[in-house]
Amino acid sequence: MIMKAQSYNNHVRFYPPHHFIYYPVLIAFMSASIYFMFTTADKLLWGFITVIFIFLFCLAFMLRQHYALILQNRIVKLELRYRYFVLTGTRFETIEYKFTDDQLFSLRFAPDSEFLTLIEQALKENLSGDAIKQKIKHWKGDYNRV
Repeated sequence: MIMKAQSYNNHVRFYPPHHFIYYPVLIAFMSASIYFMFTTADKLLWGFITVIFIFLFCLAFMLRQHYALILQNRIVKLELRYRYFVLTGTRFETIEYKFTDDQLFSLRFAPDSEFLTLIEQALKENLSGDAIKQKIKHWKGDYNRV
């Protein structure tokens, strides 16, 4: 499958079954239960059903990618350590602690030719993750992000 070239403007990714089927259906059922809670005589039953749908919505939102993202964040950090070592011959762990997670995860989009320069700039200028992304000239897509 050929994917569109990734850039700062289009790097956000949606998972259609989750974002465009599960959530809309859950919201429709939750809306219906709220409607019935106010329009039927059995307010207690529909109030209980509404609370269940609200709970399911919150639970799904919190857990949908929690475990995948934790693992993926570890993998991204390992990739950055590897790239830094290949490019410099030294371990990234010696300076990694100076970066926030947001900065580290933004650096993954930088190609090798810009990677070290952006690391230096991020440290000197305390660039935010978004500022790092905006400084990337030749975006290196991350097409497998969950």
